[in-house]
Amino acid sequence: MTQICLCVGTWEQAMRASALVSVVGWLAIYFAQSASSLDFGRFCTGLGVGVFSYVVPVFIAEIAPKALRGGLTALNPLMIGTGLSVTYIVGTVVSWRMLAMAGLAPCIILIAGLFFIPESPRWLAKVGRQKEFEIALQRLRGRDADVSLEAAEIKDFIETIDKLPKAGIQDLFSRSYIGPVIIGAGLMVFQQFAGINGILFYASETFVSAGFDSGNLGTILMACIQLPLTTLGALLMDRSGRKPLLLVSTSGLIVGTLMSAVSFYLKVHGILPEQVPIITLTSILVYIASYSLGMGSVPWVIMSEIFPINIKGIGGSFVTLVNWLASLTVSFAFNFLMSWSASGTFFFFAFVCAMAILFIVKIVPETKGKTLEEIQASINCGTWVA
Repeated sequence: MTQICLCVGTWEQAMRASALVSVVGWLAIYFAQSASSLDFGRFCTGLGVGVFSYVVPVFIAEIAPKALRGGLTALNPLMIGTGLSVTYIVGTVVSWRMLAMAGLAPCIILIAGLFFIPESPRWLAKVGRQKEFEIALQRLRGRDADVSLEAAEIKDFIETIDKLPKAGIQDLFSRSYIGPVIIGAGLMVFQQFAGINGILFYASETFVSAGFDSGNLGTILMACIQLPLTTLGALLMDRSGRKPLLLVSTSGLIVGTLMSAVSFYLKVHGILPEQVPIITLTSILVYIASYSLGMGSVPWVIMSEIFPINIKGIGGSFVTLVNWLASLTVSFAFNFLMSWSASGTFFFFAFVCAMAILFIVKIVPETKGKTLEEIQASINCGTWVA
């Protein structure tokens, strides 16, 4: 992701290029007449979303004022949850081709809207465009705002970055940086191997296999529950702390996956056949609610906090790559696992979630109320390990 951004220039240009790639992907899906066309479309949209997933939170952090940075950063996963909810609801009443066409709308709006959004002041300062830097910062803070102090802080920040050694991918695995890599990549692996994308992508089929005549009811309920729980998680982020939210969320995932495993076991053995669909629906809703509360967003927040300045770009890109590779693996394997054993699949997800709790308790640092320097210092001296 960092290399893509470097190739196209700025964060804004990276987002614009990603939106254009996504437009190509949605059009390929809409006009697809073969599996290869669908694969190409999915590849393009996946590439676009992959870049967005890293660039957008970084861009928000760079343009947001200090007092609003936490809340604005939390809006990113909230809007992702909103988009997913709308997609699931709309997808129950329109064809997949029309759904693909609907995907064009936000891409086109973004491409047009980026022409009216100022570039990141920090990027402008870094490349020496002093006048544009001051104009962009003033525009973001308001015409009457005094930005002199913030401008001085940004310049000092840029000077600090320039004095640090340039980091490469090989430096991620050095003693100095392996701690943040383990934390960030570990959280992303557990986030995906808890099974979220397999459950989301094949929600309708899962409900049908559990005994429902149609998967629409379950899918709509899933969509309705995501938004309020994601909102609650965003509100609790700076109140309860990252680790408690992760632990509560992951505990809920264990309950949801175990209930799903039991429901499919009952179905296979013909036990309580009339209750199985209700148990399955309840378990999936518990799972989605728990995921939306913390595991869906907190790993991304922690990732943005644990890497030092000189390796934040490469470190964030690596962790994002790990996330998407894990997502691809789970999405690809989910149908095969369900064909092998539906109950076994959810028992496996429950086991992964149990391991995630151990990882969170022993390895993940609490970053609430700490400066980035304090977080990095605790990781470097090893006090982050319980």
